[in-house]
Amino acid sequence: MDEKYIVTSFTPAQNKDLPPAIFLMGPTASGKTDLAIELCEKLGCEIISVDSALIYKGMDIGTAKPSMEEQQKAPHRLIDILDPAESYSVADFRRDALSAMEEITKRGNVPLLVGGTMMYYKALVDGLSPLPESDKNVRLALDAQAKEQGWEALHNRLKEVDPESAARIHPNDPQRLTRALEVYLLTNRTMSDYLAIKSSPIPYNITQFCIAPSDRKVLHQRIALRFQLMMKAGFREEVEKLRARGDLHLDLPSMRCVGYRQMWQHLDGDFSEEIMLEKAIAATRQLAKRQLTWLRSWENIIPLDTFEENNLAKVIALVNFQR
Repeated sequence: MDEKYIVTSFTPAQNKDLPPAIFLMGPTASGKTDLAIELCEKLGCEIISVDSALIYKGMDIGTAKPSMEEQQKAPHRLIDILDPAESYSVADFRRDALSAMEEITKRGNVPLLVGGTMMYYKALVDGLSPLPESDKNVRLALDAQAKEQGWEALHNRLKEVDPESAARIHPNDPQRLTRALEVYLLTNRTMSDYLAIKSSPIPYNITQFCIAPSDRKVLHQRIALRFQLMMKAGFREEVEKLRARGDLHLDLPSMRCVGYRQMWQHLDGDFSEEIMLEKAIAATRQLAKRQLTWLRSWENIIPLDTFEENNLAKVIALVNFQR
């Protein structure tokens, strides 16, 4: 997440006078795209992608990007908007998504936000509080102090200046502890003060759905099968082409996407193709697990089973607007 921003929290009011929007969330390989296209065909919806990997050009196979045929049926916004050498912050997404939602609403259609990047959804709904730019010199000074006195001493210092943040941040969490102290040293304001600053509520009446197989083992099977299909579709060649550019490396957000890092390391000779497959599938399962963890704590969400035949009818019946 961009260091200049932090997600704040509030519950958006459900106001029927607001224009409608639909969220279709779910873990990777759960069937979001198929259902989203059906919704576009049946309702006046336009898709906005909520996926931090689909933003990159030339990364089609390993991201399971909707095919050209699928995009012709239902165009997706916020796909193929960035070169893999560039970065895209949570704040960038919130700005672009809200702009796209406004355009869609003005045309009399309904924004349908589809994807599994949960931090994007949270930032979109809950808003972002501006934080000062990180300062290298301040961080170096705090790191030096931690080496000399220990992180417990820095945590005690945070207790003195910002007891609320100190209660929330564990002494063994140096990244968050450093950031909280850095904010105070740079601005003479606490992290807690910044967290109290909230963006305006999202101006939409949102109906939220989560689609996933009811059996976690089935999701794992779908993930493994999809990666095997990616390999047959030329995933190796896709990553080889990216590596050949010469300006990409594994520290970039694009190359940290699941599958790409493992394939890159395999091409570097770090491990065999068999081990690469195991690592890539395991990393994708871990991604799905994190997504499901987010979704379990999400409020006002309507669950859908991937294999239910009446998902389309269920969504249409529950969406809070009349066509």
